Amino acid sequence: LLHREGFQQRRGFRKASRKPETKKVEEVQPPPTESSEAAIHRRTSTPHLDQQAPSSSPRAFGRLVRPFVFTVGFTGCSFGSAAIWQYESLKSRVQSYLNDMRADWLEKLRPQKRGDVRKEINQWWNRLSEGQKTVTGIIAANAIVFCCWRVPSLQRSMIKYFTANPASKTLCSPMLLSTFSHFSFFHMAANMYVLWSFSTSAVSMLGREQFMAVYLSAGVISTFVSYVSKMATGRFGPSLGASGAIMTVLAAVCTKMPEAKLAIIFLPMFTFTAANALKAIVAMDTAGLVLGWKFFDHAAHLGGAMFGIWYVLFGHELIWKNREPFVKLWHNLRSRGGPGRGGDQGGSA
Repeated sequence: LLHREGFQQRRGFRKASRKPETKKVEEVQPPPTESSEAAIHRRTSTPHLDQQAPSSSPRAFGRLVRPFVFTVGFTGCSFGSAAIWQYESLKSRVQSYLNDMRADWLEKLRPQKRGDVRKEINQWWNRLSEGQKTVTGIIAANAIVFCCWRVPSLQRSMIKYFTANPASKTLCSPMLLSTFSHFSFFHMAANMYVLWSFSTSAVSMLGREQFMAVYLSAGVISTFVSYVSKMATGRFGPSLGASGAIMTVLAAVCTKMPEAKLAIIFLPMFTFTAANALKAIVAMDTAGLVLGWKFFDHAAHLGGAMFGIWYVLFGHELIWKNREPFVKLWHNLRSRGGPGRGGDQGGSA
């Protein structure tokens, strides 16, 4: 089930005479004025990438204050929104059940059409697991961003907002947006395949609301760890891709189900336990970070993996199981949300 290259690619750009090829987990290469010695470590060239160190000091950790606040705030908002989403989903479950019964009844009365595309799509959708349905929107968002990279007039905006670089003037929004950004089709396809493969287990373990909170938070947290690493080492450069968030999903599943059997997609005859797979991935990324390998953004990988392990062992108890006071507050606010709504809304919780 595992595509070994897939979840580890937040790659950079390689020198090429054609359009740039970018990947998330690696730093992207310097402008054309950079020395050839420095350029050989990059994978592709990209137009006007802001790669120089911050104007004050290469180790100006004060620049990380805003990203840190953004990381904490966004993570809190993600889990708060997920708790509200779950609350609203539970409230609407009865109504959805009645609507489904009515739709089934109308479907039986409606004359059947051969080759009805809408019906075939509905049948395909209903065959998907809850996890696959949940990540379909994530995959669609990644595909849209991938297409935007192909529009020449959008290149400047894509580099500014959809690549994460602590040396850039735009620090916070790219921490999230770069998680949905892939320049290379292979990079995107590999990452989305791994996400799709682990989605059923992850969503059945966490539920769709909690899964989305973990996934989005993981994207921002892994990018922040990448920022810290780049500031500490002075190796600046843009990063993009979903690998950090996917590493969180993979690490969470492997931690929760360590004895599960996994296999590499092209070598299905070789199987190994999820625990061993996670150990190997963490060891490789640790070595890459220590030795300064530049093919992947190893810091982002490690940040995502550590967050996934921590969340399964401690975070679920500390965060998700303590959401009740917040949900009660939301219930009270919603119950007083308007005239004539108090009785209806308060009685159905």
